Amino acid sequence: MRTIAAFLCGIVFSLGLILGGMLNPSNVLSFLNVAGHWNPALVFVLGSAVFVTFCGFRLKKNLSQPLLGATFQIPASRQIDKSLIVGSCLFGLGWGLTGLCPGPAIASFFIFQPKSLLFLLDLIVGTIVFSYRNGVWRYLLRPR
Repeated sequence: MRTIAAFLCGIVFSLGLILGGMLNPSNVLSFLNVAGHWNPALVFVLGSAVFVTFCGFRLKKNLSQPLLGATFQIPASRQIDKSLIVGSCLFGLGWGLTGLCPGPAIASFFIFQPKSLLFLLDLIVGTIVFSYRNGVWRYLLRPR
């Protein structure tokens, strides 16, 4: 049941990205260009995400556990540290340079946009390098 729910959420998310115009990097770049020719259309996509998140957190207050899980997966740390700031800056820099972030890039992969293919390759390489540097591979490959 959890797999079906996750799949359906992914489909709804992908449709939202498509209908919102997030798969077109030029739409994203024109939204981020507030000093030039600004296209405010993606404000509705952002507003929808904030609204859904707000509703989810309100719903969580009334539930003792999630419908399809044992516990809620809410980050415990509220600390703003160097890793969070650097990671946020890198994400924003990449988003501003390419007009892509991971969700739309994965959805764009299925319509064979060359820019998204290169972005996903870079994303995979970056994930492997990060995982290697932080010992994730040793943990995953340890004998059991």
